[in-house]
Amino acid sequence: MICLNDYLFSGNTVLKILHQYSNDLRNSAKGTRNSIDLAHSNFLIQIIELLEHNDFLTSQSQRIKEFYKFMTREYPFLAFTFKGRIKSLIRAEEKFNGYILEFIYNYFKQNGAFPSEAEIKSKLNFRDLIAYRIVISMPVCHIKKGDDRSEVERKYLYEIANALPEFLEERGFTPEISRHKDGGHCDLLKDEVQPYYHDSVATPRTSGYQSLHITMYDNLARCYTEVQLRTKDMDDFAEIGEANHFGYEKTQETRRSKHDQIPSGECVYFDEAYERLVKLQGIDLSKIDVNMFKAINNQLINDGCGLFRGRQILPFEHLSRFQNDLID
Repeated sequence: MICLNDYLFSGNTVLKILHQYSNDLRNSAKGTRNSIDLAHSNFLIQIIELLEHNDFLTSQSQRIKEFYKFMTREYPFLAFTFKGRIKSLIRAEEKFNGYILEFIYNYFKQNGAFPSEAEIKSKLNFRDLIAYRIVISMPVCHIKKGDDRSEVERKYLYEIANALPEFLEERGFTPEISRHKDGGHCDLLKDEVQPYYHDSVATPRTSGYQSLHITMYDNLARCYTEVQLRTKDMDDFAEIGEANHFGYEKTQETRRSKHDQIPSGECVYFDEAYERLVKLQGIDLSKIDVNMFKAINNQLINDGCGLFRGRQILPFEHLSRFQNDLID
């Protein structure tokens, strides 16, 4: 079975790895008539296209930057960061195989049978290869006596979320209806924008993760992009807190449990997705040999190629007006 790990020790660039992995998957799939591997190959081609033909990102990031400027005018008292990224190769590979694993397991649990190839492929639509994240924080000096800082930040987070869809729609984006039907929405989110948002602030995930997610279709660039909105506390919890560390460990444990319930040999697509995930997540990053990538261990990483950490698109920071009067 072909897996990404096979290509991470040759000193090649990420683009070279993507081309080789995609081509080998395609050739193997033709011989085995495995349409899931063909879909996998095509998924990698999407990433190749983003990296090789990324001129559209200039136009897209400039239009999204307009919302950053809007925030500096409307919320000069807030501190916030505004960043974009292209999903890293390793994270994209994990997500692709993770989707297969989750869908087959849930389908089998509900129906007592395995889904068809067509049903599996229908779930392999990814709309977050490009994503932007807005993280806000209210400086203590602006908190009135008796007010709860987290509640104040939460109020402004939803206020910004309410303004975002229409603002970007006027600049060539179309908001997409959220595919996540679980959980509800906070009353602070306007009725007209609720269908677009996956509100993990009102209904946190089991790991404790909180964020607002919305998917936009860029009609000029002809691609999907996701926008995430968080407070600084939510972002800390997701990036360096329990949602990151313990959530990862819980995910690993859950996947092992699911594999025990579907024995090897019952479904080749489940087996291959599981094996690719286990191999990838068990890798020692310090042993990897990829151009522009170096790791001392799995925590100390210098990634200049987008292998493990996403490539940044739009890094902007705005200090509260109380600290800095310069807006742009």
